[in-house]
Amino acid sequence: MIITPLNNIVGCIIEGVSLNTVGEQELQQIHAAWMRYSIVVIKNQNLTPSEQLKFAAYFGSPDIYPFLEGLEGYPEITRVLKKPTETQNFGGVWHTDTIYLEKPPMASMLYAIDVPSTCGDTLFASQYKAYDALSSTLKEQIKSYSAESRSDLEAVSATRLNRTSISNKAVSNNYSAIHPMVRTHPDTHLKSLYISPAHTCEVQGLTKSESRALLSELFWHQTKEDFQCRVKWRNGDLALWDNRCLLHLPLNDYHGVLRLLHRVTLKGDRPF
Repeated sequence: MIITPLNNIVGCIIEGVSLNTVGEQELQQIHAAWMRYSIVVIKNQNLTPSEQLKFAAYFGSPDIYPFLEGLEGYPEITRVLKKPTETQNFGGVWHTDTIYLEKPPMASMLYAIDVPSTCGDTLFASQYKAYDALSSTLKEQIKSYSAESRSDLEAVSATRLNRTSISNKAVSNNYSAIHPMVRTHPDTHLKSLYISPAHTCEVQGLTKSESRALLSELFWHQTKEDFQCRVKWRNGDLALWDNRCLLHLPLNDYHGVLRLLHRVTLKGDRPF
């Protein structure tokens, strides 16, 4: 197994391993790399849905995504699909997955089925690095703050429009949760910013104008290029990332071609 950092900030590529036949020692190495780099991209895989779920289960319990129906026979796997006729991609704003749930998923896993040979990359931003780079004054200010995140904000809701497999249950439901703005990772014990430009709307205890000003400042800060890596997808790539300390942005810089990946999310705990 070869592990190569994507840059000196966040992320790594793993080569030389087959997830169909992976053993316990290799799984431990992958888990250690995931904790160290927050996102791992495992190259050149050939997985059935059941094999993807089996690998995902080593890291946690696969969950049901509330807004899309899963694959037939595999409700925990949803399709991340952009058809050649579509111009809007799914989730095409900076976010961490489903922060609007009381117990957001700890991790997400994407497996590339059919992706463009160029374009369609995904950016990831380390929220460990974003938190560390805050001034001591701002760290002190937000250390005890909580913020509300919602599923129905306009920017992110627009990316779900025209999805062919929207869950009927989800259509009538909006989700909302209040979480600490500074989160402690339960495994690494590191602190990270935990807000989402796509979902976070109000800081508790502040006026609306104070809340908007603070969130605008933090949204700009947490998505700086200084904290980012870029994943260039190829068919057969499998990426596993940690939603507790990362934001991501799927770029919508391609039209007229199919892009299809299979996504699994893993159940998480209440942020603290």
